Amino acid sequence: MPSKITRKRHRMFSGIIEKEGRVKKASGSSLCISASLTGIKPGDSVAVNGTCLTALKSLKKNLLAFDLSTETLKLTTLGRLKPGQTVNLERALKLSDVIGGHLVSGHVDVTARVLEKINLPKGFANIRVEIPKALIGLIAKKGSVTVDGVSLTVATIGKRYFEAALIPYTLKHTNLGKLKEGDFVNLEADLLARYAAHYLSSVKFGRTSI
Repeated sequence: MPSKITRKRHRMFSGIIEKEGRVKKASGSSLCISASLTGIKPGDSVAVNGTCLTALKSLKKNLLAFDLSTETLKLTTLGRLKPGQTVNLERALKLSDVIGGHLVSGHVDVTARVLEKINLPKGFANIRVEIPKALIGLIAKKGSVTVDGVSLTVATIGKRYFEAALIPYTLKHTNLGKLKEGDFVNLEADLLARYAAHYLSSVKFGRTSI
């Protein structure tokens, strides 16, 4: 009798934050978050500041527990979290869900520094974030980028930075409202940009043809 093959499930998100959570415990590979995100069962996928994590069984109500892998600690800001900090939370999409932002994998590419945050009249703000070398060419004006799990539209591209506008709702309902110059955020490039860049690279080096 053939052995059973276990296939890893791939979850997707939309970059539309459902709730903010508050870090209760952050110790090495363990992360516990207090949040009123109902219906989460052990094994479910939850994006925490844009990072896809697997929920563990929690002994207390409204408490989400996660294990953090070495790769997660290396590539994201989750290892820097402290008790009391807020995080953005989004559960994985169902096939029937409306994609309010853009398709997000929850696989953070890199962390980047906030260069500037400018508060504007009527509760708006602009945010300027550096573009690390790994994402050069993958962030485009009017394109999408995920910042700490939030789907944003790129308004301006500079030599090594991008800018995005933050509306009052985003500032109020996500932790982007608490960002300040010098903070680090998780970035994920748009999947479409990634596949386009990969295809063009393959054509350039003769690995495929048009």
